[in-house]
Amino acid sequence: MKSVLVAFSTSIVLILTGCATSGAPEVEADALHYELSYQVGVITDIKPVVVKDTGNGGLLGTVVGGILGSMIGNGRGSTLGFLGGGLIGMYVGNEAGKSNAQELSVALDNNQDVIVLSKGNEFMIGQRIKIVKRNGRVYNVEHF
Repeated sequence: MKSVLVAFSTSIVLILTGCATSGAPEVEADALHYELSYQVGVITDIKPVVVKDTGNGGLLGTVVGGILGSMIGNGRGSTLGFLGGGLIGMYVGNEAGKSNAQELSVALDNNQDVIVLSKGNEFMIGQRIKIVKRNGRVYNVEHF
């Protein structure tokens, strides 16, 4: 029974990590049905920030940690292992779900100053960037 749970837990982790993208921006299925706009400017300041986990990492960690923890001991030991594994898994999942990003202060070409967050790209002060928007919300920040 325990080997089945280990195999199941491992399969879930491999399936979910296999869904990761290759770094290219992901678009929704209805991407052909909306218009994007953009603004261009120069980065005047950069501040590193950490983006919190959306909750998915903690949830996955809790489930996997609980399953793996329940395999420790028998009876009450198994129950305590389940609870401890779930708590440890939740913490690890939340930490793993965090990501580094940059808060960019940008002087736009239209003489406005804005601040945007970007993750996945490394920018430098003085670099020209394009801020892509969809329905007034920042959709992507890219090199120009």
